[in-house]
Amino acid sequence: MERQLRILLVGINYSPEIISIAVYSTGMAEFLAKRGHTVEVVTAHPYFPEWRAREGWGGLRWVKEHVGGVEVTHCPIYIPGNPSGVRRILHHASFALSSLPVLMLKVIRGKYDVVFVVAPSLVAAPVGALAARLSGAKAWLHIQDFEVEAAFATGLISQQSLIGRLAVRFERWTMRMFDRVSTISPQMRRRLVEKGIPQDETVEFRNWSDIEAIKPLDRPSPLKAELGLTEKMLVLYSGNLGKKQGLEAVVGAAARLQDRGDIAFVIAGDGPLRSDLEHLAAGLSNVVFIPLQPYGRLSDLLGMASVHVLPQMADAADLVLPSKLINMLASGRPIVATAMPHTGIWEEVQGAGVVVPPGDTEALAHAISDLIDDPIRMETLGKAARAKAIERWDIANILSGLQGDLASLTKTATLERGQKTA
Repeated sequence: MERQLRILLVGINYSPEIISIAVYSTGMAEFLAKRGHTVEVVTAHPYFPEWRAREGWGGLRWVKEHVGGVEVTHCPIYIPGNPSGVRRILHHASFALSSLPVLMLKVIRGKYDVVFVVAPSLVAAPVGALAARLSGAKAWLHIQDFEVEAAFATGLISQQSLIGRLAVRFERWTMRMFDRVSTISPQMRRRLVEKGIPQDETVEFRNWSDIEAIKPLDRPSPLKAELGLTEKMLVLYSGNLGKKQGLEAVVGAAARLQDRGDIAFVIAGDGPLRSDLEHLAAGLSNVVFIPLQPYGRLSDLLGMASVHVLPQMADAADLVLPSKLINMLASGRPIVATAMPHTGIWEEVQGAGVVVPPGDTEALAHAISDLIDDPIRMETLGKAARAKAIERWDIANILSGLQGDLASLTKTATLERGQKTA
């Protein structure tokens, strides 16, 4: 029987947010709680992807709740309306400051086996590492994306600036504070080693899909009718509307295909780039913007796509593996992605879709058009996508593997303590 662990999870994004990192942090915490472990979470007030306080949240207050068998403490944070480089740093720093007293109080009151920190926010990671040391726990850092390099790639911070140089040093210093450092793809794990983390201290901990909840539809999606797009072949992007995605290419492809009366583009989501994209798409009758859909409608949303589109900036390659890709695969629809050869996205889409160079709107438009004109190929790629999701991205397999890794790490800690006592 597995030893029951006491785990403290620290991360800026958590439920009730319904997109991106929050989904995985929440799923992991609740999975471990259902397996009998004691899990406590320290997070922020929900704000993503809108970058504004949710109704009923906000203000200088700490909110405690029990959800899914997990004790969750939400801490106040600064939310910039325009998350530029310096403002984004202040945003993350505010979480580090507001979470500090909560974490210190928790480690004074009791011991933990593991303090598990999710980055973003890397700025708050030293606070989590400190809590682990004071509690006698093992410290685990899980990197969902390389924030510093992503900030360079998207122009939020200049690599040559003082802030940029300090950020690189801070990243390396922070990573070395942890006993384990995990990330979500083989390519990103190699980057950890390049950054000086010993191979045996790194772990690949992939994101996942609930393949029982997200599955190919055996009926037309009711969302198509609600949008008045029943007769259209839909090209769908669903997710955060931010700079890393290179979403301008999607609007550019729509402009090139606006004479195709049978094709419509649906952009579902919110984020700092939404108003810019709406301005860019002004006058295009084949582009529709809709809000994020609740989790209960996610299968209907993804299932209304004829083709999923997954853009990514060239400079952001292997700094993040977009979590939206996983549910695209699970939905059993083909994917057209923009990525350079042998990057994480390129490798994951092989056999399940088509990959074109980042920023090449003409190639993207041609790939979409050619795929829609070949229904047999669409069906073949869609079935391969679903098979890949089942084989590589199943939630039960991935989280059971994490549970084993946590047990192994804490077993090592027990042996070390025993040797010191002897």
